[in-house]
Amino acid sequence: MPKARRVSAAVGAFALTAAVAGVSAGTAVASTSSASTTQASHTSQALSSLVPGLLHAKHVTSQPPTTAVCEASFSIACYEPSQIQAAYNLDPLYQRGVTGRGQTIAIVDSFGSPTIKADLATFDKTFSLPAPPSFNVIQPAGKVPPYDPNNADMVGWAGETTLDVEYAHTIAPGANILLVETPVSETEGTVGFPQIVTAENYVIDHHLANVISQSFSATEQTFGHYKTLAPLRAAFENAAAHHVTVTSATGDSGAANTENDGSTYYLYPTSEWPPTDPLVTAVGGTQLHLNAAGQRTSPDTVWNDTYSVATNQFIFGDNGPNPLAGGGGKSIFFARPSYQDGVKNVTGATRGVPDISMSGACNGAVDVYQSFGGQPAGWYPTCGTSEATPLFSAVVTLADQVAGHGLGVVNPALYALSAAHAPGIVDVTSGNNTVSFTQNGKLYTVKGYRAGKGYDLASGVGTVNGAYFVPELAAAASRW
Repeated sequence: MPKARRVSAAVGAFALTAAVAGVSAGTAVASTSSASTTQASHTSQALSSLVPGLLHAKHVTSQPPTTAVCEASFSIACYEPSQIQAAYNLDPLYQRGVTGRGQTIAIVDSFGSPTIKADLATFDKTFSLPAPPSFNVIQPAGKVPPYDPNNADMVGWAGETTLDVEYAHTIAPGANILLVETPVSETEGTVGFPQIVTAENYVIDHHLANVISQSFSATEQTFGHYKTLAPLRAAFENAAAHHVTVTSATGDSGAANTENDGSTYYLYPTSEWPPTDPLVTAVGGTQLHLNAAGQRTSPDTVWNDTYSVATNQFIFGDNGPNPLAGGGGKSIFFARPSYQDGVKNVTGATRGVPDISMSGACNGAVDVYQSFGGQPAGWYPTCGTSEATPLFSAVVTLADQVAGHGLGVVNPALYALSAAHAPGIVDVTSGNNTVSFTQNGKLYTVKGYRAGKGYDLASGVGTVNGAYFVPELAAAASRW
């Protein structure tokens, strides 16, 4: 069995960020590592192979750190829920009663967290958020093993669960939350996915939610062949038939992703599934640049913190470079879907990801409260596309409320809105997802993709201005 991999179900529970100079996509370039770029005998750390407690345990605080405190203490920014809400211009919606009322977000995570209800209550009280109308936990694929605070995999998933729940609730505070726990950890290849399929089909068949949020993914190459992956698409096909939206995180290693061992990087650009599935909305990462009020001090950029010494120190305790960037690229399994025909000059004949991007950077991490065993209780600056995905899932939930029904596969609407230059789509034009790392004593660079005008493989169609985007999506998706 391959080593447990916390891919997108990772850095969200771990931490990340920002933007770097653009380069074109290509294959890996190797050079001998030197003391000036890496520590002696240093091997870059794969996010998927890290123990979550090592990533942020030393950064726990008894109170949620403000942006100023994070910048002074960690040399990174961090944000509170009100800043995230302001950044995506959600208050005009809230003032009209569009909070997700009457809707349910299903959040799927392996194992879950034994303290999630209490942790959300603390989070809500601290930030003056209302409790969700209902918060239920189900285990439709089988009983989850008892929580073990000495099991790093369970601790990591507990952190992931906490991030997912708290920041889906931040965006859609009036929505119901359904936490769907599965009994087997999703790693690489097919491991853990059959149970996820069972659980998601249960949610769909019993009409329990109109949005399913997945903060996990696995490198396409680890499936070997499409025939291995094909049966695992059953839940997505079921969701599409029942007008349920499914989202998935594109990963936190930029253009590079790991092999089955969860620590060895492919030396060429790769992408991850489920986000590459045409029936799934692939959510990438941006870096927000905000002041204390949540107002932008500069436009959003593609999240890439690979070359940021401060962020590498924050996460890994070394100067890097380590792959720390939003995933994006081209699928090896799926042809270009018709909704991407208008951007075929970018994707070519294949499915391209991401579709859209939201906050995922660590220089711009979000404050998360947790109290489960295995790590000290308290507040942690946390991030990754595991943050971006529940954020966007909750935005779709707001649109479901406006539409009065589930919107199903929203991708055709996203590309139509982008092509029409709808004000709700905000183009991201700066940054890239190129990453570097040391492997077997050599420094490698996997050249990724640059952001630019319109659709790109670093940020998708861009990000959102919620006050405009939510009614636009509700109207556009209802026509498909």
